[in-house]
Amino acid sequence: MDYKVFEAVPTRVFGKDKKPTFEDSSCSLYRFTTIPNQGSQVGKENNLHSPSRYADALFKSSDRKSASLEDLWENLSLKPNSPHVNIAATLSPQVINEVWQEETIGRLLQLVDLPLLDSLLKQQEVVPKIPQPKRQPDLVNDSNYLDRGILKAYSDSQEDEWLSAAIDCLEYLPDQMVVDISRNFPEQPDRIDLVKELLFNAIGKYYSSREPLLNHLCDVHNGIAELLVNGKTEIALEATQLFLKLLDSQNREEFRRLLYFMAVAAHHSEFKLQKESDNRMVVKRIFSKAIVDNKNLSKGKTDLLVLFLMDHQKDVFKIPGTLHKIVSVKLMAIQKGRDPNRDTGYIFCQRIDQSDYSDHTQKTTKDELLNLLKTIDEDSKLSAKEKKKLLGQFYKCHPNIFIEYFGE
Repeated sequence: MDYKVFEAVPTRVFGKDKKPTFEDSSCSLYRFTTIPNQGSQVGKENNLHSPSRYADALFKSSDRKSASLEDLWENLSLKPNSPHVNIAATLSPQVINEVWQEETIGRLLQLVDLPLLDSLLKQQEVVPKIPQPKRQPDLVNDSNYLDRGILKAYSDSQEDEWLSAAIDCLEYLPDQMVVDISRNFPEQPDRIDLVKELLFNAIGKYYSSREPLLNHLCDVHNGIAELLVNGKTEIALEATQLFLKLLDSQNREEFRRLLYFMAVAAHHSEFKLQKESDNRMVVKRIFSKAIVDNKNLSKGKTDLLVLFLMDHQKDVFKIPGTLHKIVSVKLMAIQKGRDPNRDTGYIFCQRIDQSDYSDHTQKTTKDELLNLLKTIDEDSKLSAKEKKKLLGQFYKCHPNIFIEYFGE
């Protein structure tokens, strides 16, 4: 409408012309606009131009580079297999992010039934960026930088997976907490059990008061939990992968580190966290609210979801292969100027050619009519008069089917 390719049919509301704005409704009418044929002489009748004619003119007059997916859609030719998209040799990061977001949300909607879509539509970042450190310390004035370095060096010297995972989590702890850990470090370096106790208590204390890391898309929590309750583990895993794909890069990296630490600390053969409790239950109890704190999710489902994340921490951050393939194909289609949704993306039904659709429709209709005729013919509850009447009505509407069934 902005480019005058088509226009709204004027309507009058309360005696006044309604403003011609686009409305996606079944009661709004639109028509292609008529413009003079530039090749004809003045005075000749206007010709009705197809959308592709307008598109060609727009593409030739537009030299701007597309920065967003919406720009690419606006520049997409309406002619099939006609590459008229004016894009740079390399797609912008914004376009790539938008495609990732679009396809991730599309697949997630297939797997999880959501009552509302508002939270999904508000998602801004999809492709995880290179995680930036939470803090950029001043090497001269920041005294706690030395404490972090000492703790890291100690962890590296021990070659202990538990210690390494815990030290990685310290990146996101406040400076004062890290200083306290360093100052309270056991005098006997070989007492690794005391070191682990100190680190676990500090990390647990911080995350017990922290805002939940998965506080986005709360409706998805229940959807994934329902899949787990119904034993659909593989679908729940893919839904979780897509769900975490929509996390912003900073929270995604922090959650990855925390979940890895939780998985290691929860192992029964690792350092005993509490004498009379299983490590797995202790970790779940302390860190659950740091992951999910959803009032609409029961405690049982919350526990199930948290334990599922711990058990599959090596897989939940992977990108589903199907999603990766579809995004790659779609980006290539956009870059080559083809309709990106023609042969890519998630579909909800089987796509067939128009000719196949027509043949299938005719065959199915014929089969159902034959079944109907057979039912009438073999129905013993119908009287001879009723049957004759129904068969006569059938013959009147479908004589070919009638002759094929009964013969000449």
